[in-house]
Amino acid sequence: MAEWLLNPWVISIIIVSVIVSNIAAIKYTANMKFGYRDKVKYMQEKHKREQAQQDDPDSNSHSAEQSNDSERRDH
Repeated sequence: MAEWLLNPWVISIIIVSVIVSNIAAIKYTANMKFGYRDKVKYMQEKHKREQAQQDDPDSNSHSAEQSNDSERRDH
């Protein structure tokens, strides 16, 4: 069994397959969109809503309805 694993052809095929799979993984992950910009935009909008609630505590129910509507539009 060890003779078969130490065969130069088997070793070469294993090395080539590892290299090809790594290249395929790099190509796949290179075009991924991680959503960082969306997260930043969401956090900025959340901060604005919180500031508005702190500035005007009487309209908490109305601002909560507006935030729910804006979250529905984003998704």
